[in-house]
Amino acid sequence: MIVDSHCHLDYFQGAEQDAVVARAREAGVTTMVTIGTRLGEQAATVREIAARYDGVFATVGIHPHNAGERAAPTVDEILKEADHPKVIGIGESGLDYFYDKAPRPMQAESFRAHIAAARVSGLPLVIHARDADADMAAILTDESGQGAFPFLLHCFSSGAELARTALRLGGYVSFSGILTFPKSEENRAIAAEVPTDRLLVETDSPYLAPVPLRGKRCEPAYAAHTAAKLAEVRGMGLKALAELTTENFHRLFQRSRAA
Repeated sequence: MIVDSHCHLDYFQGAEQDAVVARAREAGVTTMVTIGTRLGEQAATVREIAARYDGVFATVGIHPHNAGERAAPTVDEILKEADHPKVIGIGESGLDYFYDKAPRPMQAESFRAHIAAARVSGLPLVIHARDADADMAAILTDESGQGAFPFLLHCFSSGAELARTALRLGGYVSFSGILTFPKSEENRAIAAEVPTDRLLVETDSPYLAPVPLRGKRCEPAYAAHTAAKLAEVRGMGLKALAELTTENFHRLFQRSRAA
């Protein structure tokens, strides 16, 4: 049993969505999390998708790319969107200085609102971090000092220092198809050192298809390839890795056990 801890099932439409979920199950991917990127209509869509399929869950939040579209959400607004049995986390939210699609102060304000919602609710925060290691580490450290909150660095592509900061603060780290890319030596080195109880695996589907499917549109079934690479990096069998990451997933996303 493999968990895809981060995908975007709302990218797929109609019968195609059914086929994508079916192929995931055939590949041994039994659990998926479809991710929120906006509140309102998009949040309603991911909730509906999660409600439609066994083994599919959702998060709700505002992606840093979309943080400039509106004022920062209130904690109550986020929590209202999360009031559903199959919404198991907050986000994704964070900082993206690679694309800079939203002003950085607006990204930070929105990010802190999501942190507050995670702290109040106990739901884990799914964090997007790209080319923003120093500011991300500073915000996580500052906010953790105001009260602990559960969190996951998704699709990890940052440096070792951010990984160490996140782990020190109790965070988890999830690896995507990037782990399989030939030039991702640093990513693999970090994956080899993350504590056993803090590892997760994902696709970030429809993006970042792993080798040997690189260049294709990614989908949750491909989590099996990334899991196999992570098992290789960790020097363990795929079955043991799948059991480990599944247990880690349910420990972090506690609401998934009851849904």
